Amino acid sequence: MRLFDLTGKVALVTGSTKGIGRATAEALAEAGAQVVISSRRQEACDAVAAGIRAAGGTAVAIAANISEDAELEALVDRSEAELGPVDILVCNAAVNPYYGPFLDTPDDAFDKTVRVNIRANMRLAKRVIPGMQAKRDGAIVVISSIAAFKGSDMLGIYAVTKAADTQLVRNLAVAYGGDNIRVNGIAPALVKTDFARALWEDPQRAEKVAKSYALGRLGDPDDIAGAAVFLSSPAAGWMTGQTLIIDGGWSAMG
Repeated sequence: MRLFDLTGKVALVTGSTKGIGRATAEALAEAGAQVVISSRRQEACDAVAAGIRAAGGTAVAIAANISEDAELEALVDRSEAELGPVDILVCNAAVNPYYGPFLDTPDDAFDKTVRVNIRANMRLAKRVIPGMQAKRDGAIVVISSIAAFKGSDMLGIYAVTKAADTQLVRNLAVAYGGDNIRVNGIAPALVKTDFARALWEDPQRAEKVAKSYALGRLGDPDDIAGAAVFLSSPAAGWMTGQTLIIDGGWSAMG
């Protein structure tokens, strides 16, 4: 068995035009998967998919706003029509529209964060799991956050939704383990992405955070992509219901 071989698998990665999502999609393609690139802008999807094809991989570009049910359904419908049933689902797309005191979270920001970070992941899973059940094989990877495991005064609602994602992973793992569908999560600490730019673009702040990590540096998207390939592959064939904390050793620092 080639433990990390994804040849012939169809992988749908949300939020895959930059950052962790893009690195994950490219790594899955390098491992042999046929990848669906998706985010809100078609031009961005086209560019990433073209890059994968230029490197010898297989990729299609399907733009979708997963907060809209019709677009989410169309995303999976088109993915299945172009490549076949989804074998690997990576729920990476997320939002964080509010940064501030937790109890001051505006209602619209609360609703948006829950809708994208939790509800959309549930709906995507519900949509692709029947195809996985038919094959008695499948892998779902949910990108959570280290924020799921610590209190936060300024990232409160985001942290709540990411904690919910860790429970979503456990619930789905228990419900569909009998169908040989594995569901796991990844909880990164601070990774240098556009999404988290406000947390690391100040050099002094970034240096301070990096010093709190045993490895002495912030994460890069590729640091997370490798774990996503592992969780999607036969190498993780007996692993389900877990959320891997990838934090440069932050949680070991005491």
